[in-house]
Amino acid sequence: MVTALCMTGISIGCAAIIVAISIGNGAQSYLETEIIGGMKLDEITVTPQSTGGPGEGGGQSAGGERGLLTDDKVQVIQGFNHVKSVVATKQLGYFRTISSDNLIHEGINIVAVDLSKLQEQGNRFKEGGPLEQIGAVVLNYGATTGWKDAETSERLNNMMNSDPNNPQLWEEFQKYESTVSEMIGKNVQLEQMDNDKKLLSPQLYVGGVLDVPKGRDAQFAFYDRQAYISFDTAEWLTDSLNLQKGPATKQRVYDNLTVKVEDLQYIKPLEDLISKLALNASDNLAMRDQVASQLDTFKAIALGVGVFILLLASISIIVAMTMSTHQRRRQIGIMKVLGANMPQIRNMFIVEASLLGLLGGLLGIVFAYLIIKGLNSFIMASAGMSGLQIAVTAETLPTGIAFAVMTGIFSGIYPAISAARTNALLAIKRD
Repeated sequence: MVTALCMTGISIGCAAIIVAISIGNGAQSYLETEIIGGMKLDEITVTPQSTGGPGEGGGQSAGGERGLLTDDKVQVIQGFNHVKSVVATKQLGYFRTISSDNLIHEGINIVAVDLSKLQEQGNRFKEGGPLEQIGAVVLNYGATTGWKDAETSERLNNMMNSDPNNPQLWEEFQKYESTVSEMIGKNVQLEQMDNDKKLLSPQLYVGGVLDVPKGRDAQFAFYDRQAYISFDTAEWLTDSLNLQKGPATKQRVYDNLTVKVEDLQYIKPLEDLISKLALNASDNLAMRDQVASQLDTFKAIALGVGVFILLLASISIIVAMTMSTHQRRRQIGIMKVLGANMPQIRNMFIVEASLLGLLGGLLGIVFAYLIIKGLNSFIMASAGMSGLQIAVTAETLPTGIAFAVMTGIFSGIYPAISAARTNALLAIKRD
């Protein structure tokens, strides 16, 4: 019974170590594919050091233009080694938007970009695709939510002004905000206020709708509402809505540049080169390191728990083997009388302890599989973590077995030495 209990203790400690390593590996894989992958670690975000603000055309002096993000600088960055792609964007701002079927959206952010490069940024088209003609627009998933008819929009706005703390009002408002509307193929117009006068832009044609970004949940993605247009369409809208403020620059000016790099090792050298162009460059490597540090801490804690359990099991093995040595004094004495020396007897007990650890380790593998199966079932039933899967990989098994066997061996050293020092004649005479 004591031996069985000791083996159970070793099996629990071995299972704890295997489960800890497996959870760590599974969590790391999940972070890399779902969370860290969503951070787009292989991208550098470039912004100007000086700007006139969105829609102002960057009206700067000759000295001030040095810090702007211009076509010349974009071409220079495209020529750097280890740069896979460069995507420039310009913000036009948020606009109230009206569709051809009289639906109203209170605010969509209009972004000018090369529509053919949207997929290079990790976007996936749910419907349609990028169109080349002036006036085409691509909506992201969030921009397809929040559309209301004019009467409902006015009613909700009036109620929010008069009774903003009404829970039923917010429930109805949230329902409209999360409802997806079919927007592909529709025409939309932007509304701009100019000296208390409403200006409507020319009609834009919705030629494509993007899917929910990878690694994001749809219930949170609808808060990000973007509409993408080409730079030619942006200039067309700027003229029609009088968005240009201040003198225009000699060449096109951008608000943001996304640089995709071949490998993470080139991030920092490229940032140094970009900064020499009087531009700001940033990345998400620090966030990756922070997440990895937290993961390493979790793995260390889980591994420490397993080692602690094995330590308790080793104490039990010492007690059990010592009791076994005491109970087998007569057999030890007989073996010595028949010619067995001290190393042989010591090795016999160490081998017995190691076999006890090996059997405990094998039982621990079975426990680990059962525990991980239960964890995966719990994860599958939990919302938001469906992408996390834990598996016992082949490389984790030797680690667990090694810990279990070493625990058995170290725990059997003292009882083995004690058995080897047994006085044969006294043991036989006493028993």
